[in-house]
Amino acid sequence: MNQNPFQPFVIGVAGGSGSGKSTVSKQVLASFGDEMVSVVMQDDYYRDQTHLTLEERRKQNYDHPNAFDWPLLVQHIQALRNGETIQMPEYDFTVSNRTGKTIPVKPAPVIVIEGLFVLYDADLRDMMSLKIFVDTAPDVRFIRRMQRDITERGRTVESITNQYLDTVRPMHKQFIEPTKRHADVILPHGANYPAVDVITTKVASVIGQLKRRSTD
Repeated sequence: MNQNPFQPFVIGVAGGSGSGKSTVSKQVLASFGDEMVSVVMQDDYYRDQTHLTLEERRKQNYDHPNAFDWPLLVQHIQALRNGETIQMPEYDFTVSNRTGKTIPVKPAPVIVIEGLFVLYDADLRDMMSLKIFVDTAPDVRFIRRMQRDITERGRTVESITNQYLDTVRPMHKQFIEPTKRHADVILPHGANYPAVDVITTKVASVIGQLKRRSTD
């Protein structure tokens, strides 16, 4: 096991579906590159459902915290903090299950964890240096979710609307919105660029400090 000479700077990026979490994560990654930043997607940590039929899998509530494999996610973040490469599971939303393949994620000075419930679990929060909640109006989130699910996941307008009313909206109010109180930074109006610039400036400062420590 390769122990890091310093603890990486872990950023949690939470918010509702379609809020703009990915925009924040991608901007941080684009600004500093994959040598400096590793991104872990909570979406890939949905529980394995191989024991269920496709019809049964599609009936599950994917907007509840219990839909995720929390022990594995926490274990993987701890491993990255310890300087170890992880094998992140790969999830396929078209079949509502893991693919059986994994994605190697290397440790880096900055680790970004992105997902709906990133600020929900206390063990995960305790490993974060910066906790961000991307706050976006519900109607904007719904439109973005619909566009994404139609384009990327082959879903119908009816199925998206039914899921939004049945689980997405009530679960957001019950579980996701309350995690905002754990955030160090709340980005109003979604991933607005002035706010993202502040985040990347902070990350640049942290990377500079880590580089100076490694040469001392």
